[in-house]
Amino acid sequence: MPLSLYNTLTRKKETFTPLDPDNVRLYLCGPTVYDFAHIGNARPSVIFDVLTRLLRCLYSEVTFVRNITDIDDKIIKAAQENKEKIMDLTRRTTEYYRNDMKALGNIPPTQEPLATEHVEEMITMISHLIEAGHAYESDGHVLFSVKSFAGYGQLSRCNHDEMLAGARVEVAPYKRDAEDFILWKPSLPEIPGWDSPWGYGRPGWHIECSAMAQKYLGETFDIHGGGHDLIFPHHENEIAQSQACFGSGTFAKMWLHNGMVTVDGEKMSKSLGNFITIHQLFETTPGEVVRLVLLSSHYRQPLDWNTQVADQAHQSLDRFYNALRGRKINETVPSSEAVKLALKDDLNTPLAISALHEIATRVNKAQSDAEKDTLASELKASGAWLGLLQQDPEMWFKGADKGEEDAILELIDARNKARAAKDFSEADRVRDELLAKGIVLEDSSQGTSWRRE
Repeated sequence: MPLSLYNTLTRKKETFTPLDPDNVRLYLCGPTVYDFAHIGNARPSVIFDVLTRLLRCLYSEVTFVRNITDIDDKIIKAAQENKEKIMDLTRRTTEYYRNDMKALGNIPPTQEPLATEHVEEMITMISHLIEAGHAYESDGHVLFSVKSFAGYGQLSRCNHDEMLAGARVEVAPYKRDAEDFILWKPSLPEIPGWDSPWGYGRPGWHIECSAMAQKYLGETFDIHGGGHDLIFPHHENEIAQSQACFGSGTFAKMWLHNGMVTVDGEKMSKSLGNFITIHQLFETTPGEVVRLVLLSSHYRQPLDWNTQVADQAHQSLDRFYNALRGRKINETVPSSEAVKLALKDDLNTPLAISALHEIATRVNKAQSDAEKDTLASELKASGAWLGLLQQDPEMWFKGADKGEEDAILELIDARNKARAAKDFSEADRVRDELLAKGIVLEDSSQGTSWRRE
C-alpha cells in the first residue's frame, strides 16, 4: 500500500510521490519564541515527527526543516514587559521549546533555522519581488501586491471579502490596497532591525518562512505543514510571495494541516484560565502521556485536552508497558503491518494505536515465554513508528528521578525491616504513606518492587 496524505491544496487524499526519492523534503512552521509553548504548538510538531519517522522508513533520506521565529512584534512586546533584552528572551524560550519537544519524544529536525540568521535571504527575495512588480515600497515599508498575483486564494479558497475579514487587515495610508501584506517594515533605533535598501527595519512574518524554506529545501519541495489556523493568511501569503518570486508551480506540492486543540471543550484563552503550556503539563503528566493524547485523534480533526483523555492515555501506556515488562526484546522482530498500513493511510494514528492494543492483548494471552517475547518485541517495534514505548518498562512505572527513587527505596527498606520485626502496624503505615504519594508496592518472592498508580 502506498503512502497517501490529505492535501489541503486539492482537498483530497493523494498518493505521495516525492519529487526526489533520494531526498524527501518537508517544512513545518515552528514557534514564535516569546513564552513557553502551549499544547496547541506541540500538536503539529508531534504529527510531523510521526510523518518524518514514517518517511524515513520508506525513503533513504528525509530533510525535515522546522523554523524558529525569533523576531516578531509579540517578542518585542514580551521583552519590554519582562524588562529584558530580546536576545535573552528568545534564547531562553527557544531552549524551553527544544527541551519540551524532546520531552515529548520528538526527534530533532534536520535543520532548525532562526529567522534572525536569514535576514539577508529575505532581503534578496523581497528585492526580486519588487523587480518583478509584485511588491512595492511605501513610507519605509515594502508590501506584497495581492492583486498582482492571479493565483492568490488557491489554498484557502476564500473570496475577496472573506480574505479581508480573515486577515484582520490593517488599514494604513502606505498600502495601495487593504489586502496587501507587509514584507518589510521600519524599526525604531531601540527595536531590532537590519540595514536594507529600504532603510533600517525588520522582515514581516510571512517572508521569513518562504526564505528559509527556499534556502534549505529549494524552490520546490514535497510537503509543507502547520496548524489549520495558518492556512490563511500565513500559508496563503507564503505561496503568493514564493511563486511570484520563483515561478508558477513552485513551492510546496502537498499541504498538511492539523486540527486545533481545545481545553475542556473551549478554545484556549488566558482570560478563561485554560491556557495550558507544555511546561505546565509536565509538572503532573509524563511527556509520553501528552504525546499519546496528541496522537489519539486523527491529525485533521480537532482535539480536546481534558483530564479524562490524559488519564485514559496513561492507562493505555501502563497496559503497553506492562506487556513489555520482564520480556526479552528481540530488536530484529519487525513492526506490525497493521500499524504501518494505518500510518500510510493519511497518518491514521488512532487506528495505529488500536493495533498496539491488539498486540498487547496477544502478549497477555500468549501461552509461552517465547511467544510473549516475540509479540512484545513486535509491540515495541510498532510503538517506535509513533515515537512510543521506547522507555525501559521499569522506569516507566517508577517515573521518578534519582533523588525521589532513593527516598522511596529508603521507605521500602524501613517497611521490610518492620515486617521482619513483625511490626505490621508500622509496615502498613509506610505502605499507606507511599500510596498517598501515588506509589504502589508489589511484593513477590523476588522482593518488593514499586510503580506509580
